[in-house]
Amino acid sequence: MDGTPDVAPKLYGELADWFHLLTAPSEYADEAAVYGRLLGTVGRVRSVLELGSGGGNNAFHLRAHYDLTLVDASDRMLALSRRINPGCEHITADMRTVRLDRQFDAVFIHDAIDYMLTLDDLHAAMTTAHVHLRPGGVALLCPDHLRDSFGPSTDHGGHDEGARGLRYLEWTWDPDPSDTTYTIDFAYLLRDGTDVRAIHDRHVCGLFTREEWRLALAETGFRRIEVHRGPDGTEVFSAIR
Repeated sequence: MDGTPDVAPKLYGELADWFHLLTAPSEYADEAAVYGRLLGTVGRVRSVLELGSGGGNNAFHLRAHYDLTLVDASDRMLALSRRINPGCEHITADMRTVRLDRQFDAVFIHDAIDYMLTLDDLHAAMTTAHVHLRPGGVALLCPDHLRDSFGPSTDHGGHDEGARGLRYLEWTWDPDPSDTTYTIDFAYLLRDGTDVRAIHDRHVCGLFTREEWRLALAETGFRRIEVHRGPDGTEVFSAIR
């Protein structure tokens, strides 16, 4: 398995223009503040490389404090980010293979790390983080779930903007507890004027134990590996090059 689902999520492709109606940049203020505090505990951080930056929701809040370089595999998601983060550098690339030939004070990977479906994928993303860090730089990795504490859940929400609106139902579950993935099924209702359509979108994500995360970071060459409490009960890994 190469880490890419058989069918890529529609949300980052054909439905990307709806992304900020599913999850608005304004909703990320508290979450971004947590990541900013964690970055601030490791010394002076100014330049930050964000891998898997998506629609730029975290960058929208972090850009006031850091010089951000934003990398994502989806051109359409980067186009969204450019609208709300016009002063940031944007680069289309895969976090497993991108090489920019420069180093940063920090590398930040938000929940895009969830799309690493195997330990090989996870190692590849961690290696990218490691080679882009200056000595003493920090990597901050933020998975939504660990195998140790995973449980099925549901969520819902959405936003309106002018004549358009989106509402979603999110169902997180694990079809096969013996493998290294779990599934998120989204049902979207998309309104454009008076026209409403329903779409199903499946996201397949990686699921690893806390110890597998620690071991992968250590094998990549990181030191001072720590686990912090993140937003909404998540766990955030920090590690120093």
